[in-house]
Amino acid sequence: MPYNPKQHHRRSIRLPGYDYTQIAAYFTTICTYKKQCWFGDVINGEILHNQLGIIVHHFWQALPRRFSHIQLDAFVVMPNHVHGILIITDSGARQPQSFPSVENFTDAVPLQNTNIRKTEQFGKPVSGSIPTVIRSFKSAVTKRINLMRKTPYPPVWQRDYYERIIREDGLDNVRQYIINNPLQWAEDEENPSHHPYEQLDLGLYF
Repeated sequence: MPYNPKQHHRRSIRLPGYDYTQIAAYFTTICTYKKQCWFGDVINGEILHNQLGIIVHHFWQALPRRFSHIQLDAFVVMPNHVHGILIITDSGARQPQSFPSVENFTDAVPLQNTNIRKTEQFGKPVSGSIPTVIRSFKSAVTKRINLMRKTPYPPVWQRDYYERIIREDGLDNVRQYIINNPLQWAEDEENPSHHPYEQLDLGLYF
């Protein structure tokens, strides 16, 4: 079946009892608060990041440095959301490391971990799980932006996120969807032109 983003990735509720530390590829989508376009703009099918978009891009790149069992695949930081494929390369969950500073991002090679299998429960984060990785990313970005603007309001991110476990035969289709996202921005359901939200001021000027 051809990949359809409206049908296949708008799922914000975790699968009950599923082990989100196990080896798999996960397609994730994280949206800004009320779909606000705070990370840049799309011009002629190309995403042009502002200062905040660059920060988000760098923190996403840094995830393998913080979580050694995570490998990055295709990803894109759009004006009001992030699409990315996260691959767990080992079912063990290491203790996370600190994020590197924005000035010192480099690609990292995933390391091997010990074998631990756990399932997510509400209010009980599982070390190394996909929900924990996403929470850590969102928190790190929020702290950096709040430090810049000197206020925690409005929130940077929408609550929760969307995810889908990718079957091996669908990986290339999801990659292509992510790569083509800037070209499809005018039709993207995350584009604020499709929603009646009021434009909010994040409190920063560029």
